[in-house]
Amino acid sequence: MATIELNSENFDQIVSENDYVIIDFWAPWCGPCKSFAPIYESVSEKHDKIVFAKVNTEVETDLAAHFQIRSIPTLMVFREQIVIFSQPGMLPEEAFGELIEKAGELDMDSVRQQIEKQKTEQEA
Repeated sequence: MATIELNSENFDQIVSENDYVIIDFWAPWCGPCKSFAPIYESVSEKHDKIVFAKVNTEVETDLAAHFQIRSIPTLMVFREQIVIFSQPGMLPEEAFGELIEKAGELDMDSVRQQIEKQKTEQEA
């Protein structure tokens, strides 16, 4: 599957309509982003049930600010509209594949329960 460009207009729709979305926050001037791009594309072609998307932080400054992107590239993984991973820096292809595998194995019901528990504890 080819990567798609996310922007303020389509971001919510893409994340809400797909159970598994991986986003690369990048910028055209960023050397590590350019190095990571072929890895990202290669991995995206091996996983047709996952949406691979890119956010150009130079153009989509509101999205970058909303997600507090301070370093690029930053990789963010959404499962069922929940951010389960967010980390700056590029990953080698093997490590990226392992991340995708582990993220896919998460029990999202358990994740939601943990989030609710944390919210309850914070409100107490």
